[in-house]
Amino acid sequence: MSFDVPAQAYDHFMGRYSRLLAPLFADFSGVGSDGTALDVGCGPGALTGVLIDRLGLEQVSAVDPSRPFVDAIRQRHPGLDVQVAGVESLPFESGRFDRALAQLVVHHLADPVAGIAEMARVTRDGGTVAACVWDHAGGVSPLGPFWAAVREFDPAAPGEASFPGSREGHLVEIFELADLEEVRGEGIDFSAHLESFDDWWEPYPLGVGPAGRYVADLAPDRRHELEELCREQLPDGPFDLPLRVWGARGVVGPQTM
Repeated sequence: MSFDVPAQAYDHFMGRYSRLLAPLFADFSGVGSDGTALDVGCGPGALTGVLIDRLGLEQVSAVDPSRPFVDAIRQRHPGLDVQVAGVESLPFESGRFDRALAQLVVHHLADPVAGIAEMARVTRDGGTVAACVWDHAGGVSPLGPFWAAVREFDPAAPGEASFPGSREGHLVEIFELADLEEVRGEGIDFSAHLESFDDWWEPYPLGVGPAGRYVADLAPDRRHELEELCREQLPDGPFDLPLRVWGARGVVGPQTM
């Protein structure tokens, strides 16, 4: 995946949506005003900032495999325990946290069951593991209009609809396979206000994630052709873009440690 990019590029591309999502996902995950939490795949820190606001800096840790993202979050939250690491091998002892959360991460994992199990390992007995993924299969995501245009532009393009957790119920299946208990799944709906089509399209050539990489790899004339197909999917003027993530949360039992 193409996430070894400047934090500003990610913020411009996906951060404006993930910042809206973060408090909703924290609520779904049961984050109140106490306890410890790990933000897995923290990116530049949309969810991390919400966790710090609710729990305090000393109660929050974060990891991300992207060095630019980790450097950015260190600047934004001096003193935060943030490390370069992937979900597959978290640098913490077993049972370290009350909660482990992964916002918009699981669909990029080669082995999502192992990733959720690793999050459970670093969470105490009775603690909570939670994750959420865009509804790519339903097309209700910031990328929905893009991949709809790509299906016409390049029918052989893989898209993201088959990514882990991207269809209703799949994230729950992953959690159950990872031996989480009391697993609950839910759709979280919200919207993002955009000033124009150009406001929505502008970040795509920055090369962030699968969609951005797809655009960045196109020749200029083909990129313009795709842009015009995307333009047909959205209004020109101000509009609200409907969004949905599929969320899942579960409780860590002794058998997962």
